[in-house]
Amino acid sequence: MSLKAIHVTEVPSLDNFPENPSLCASRFSPGGLSSFKIPKFLVVGHRGHGMNMLQSPDPRFSAFKENSILSFNAASKLPLDFIEFDVQVTRDGCPVIFHDDFIYSEDNGVVYEKRVTEVSSSEFMSYGKQRETEKSGKPLLRKSKEGKILKWCVQQDDSHCTLQEAFEKVDPKLGFNIELKLDDNLVYSSDHLSRLLLPILQVVSDYGKDRPIIFSSFHPDAALLARKLQSIYPVFFLTNGGTEMYYDVRRNSLEEAIKVCIEGGLQGIVSEVKGVFRNPAVVNRIKESKLSLMTYGKLNNVAEAVYMQHLMGIEGVIVDHVEEITEAVREMTNRDAHDTKPKPNFSERELSFLLKLIPELIQH
Repeated sequence: MSLKAIHVTEVPSLDNFPENPSLCASRFSPGGLSSFKIPKFLVVGHRGHGMNMLQSPDPRFSAFKENSILSFNAASKLPLDFIEFDVQVTRDGCPVIFHDDFIYSEDNGVVYEKRVTEVSSSEFMSYGKQRETEKSGKPLLRKSKEGKILKWCVQQDDSHCTLQEAFEKVDPKLGFNIELKLDDNLVYSSDHLSRLLLPILQVVSDYGKDRPIIFSSFHPDAALLARKLQSIYPVFFLTNGGTEMYYDVRRNSLEEAIKVCIEGGLQGIVSEVKGVFRNPAVVNRIKESKLSLMTYGKLNNVAEAVYMQHLMGIEGVIVDHVEEITEAVREMTNRDAHDTKPKPNFSERELSFLLKLIPELIQH
């Protein structure tokens, strides 16, 4: 379902952002957001040290509890530039870090669900591992895409956390890619969106200091509103790049994403990598539009796919296998630094040919 159009002139704004914000002009470009530019190829840790896939036999997908302080700090020990995480706002206005729209638990053998935005912050924190070792939290379950209810078991567990805690407890040099998480199945009024975004922006204002920060959202109106409410931190539009279809046509292609960004003054696009690989010519169109481009998706855990994106001029990747990909990118950049030959500048035809050499990366 599409979101209702936002009348941005009717939405309140914050007037107390720091004078020297983290991602202001000096960090990326001398011209501020109007000439925003990512200075190097970025590696971003997905939900910290990587997302949890409870049914995967790969132990890397269960190493650390995703979207937790433990996972964030584990990622901070690697040569990462940013971590990406999902922020929602509880019923009492507290921004918390959690990906799923619903929390699943059980009581006397009966499984139940509660929407994250409809519970209080104290109830949210009562699920799963507790900070106080003498306390035991409510069982934390997860619903798979196939509809199975699974125990949320990881090798190193941690408690839930708030956005404020992430700012306070994670290395301040590590950048935050804050995804403004909303439910695809709900329609949000402009007032509702502003009530969800303003508490997040307030925490960023109070605790952001000199940390690099990027906002992103799959919901066009949320991204546009985040840009309207503040002009300090860059806002990226997240898109499946045509790999999935939605009622809102703005979400269905990279061409539509470009329009959203240009019309709303956004700074860049984060696309499912398959959407870019299937339409490589769009990279030049995004560059010509003076927008930045990063990608996400399972293929970003394949070093060869990441290197291909580097050659294509994509500016960053969100990854789960953070140790392997950061090492691969380090070797890649060192090799480029010592190579006196210029980096290849492929034509659209040449890129299409190269992508055909790795069809398994496009089809799976």
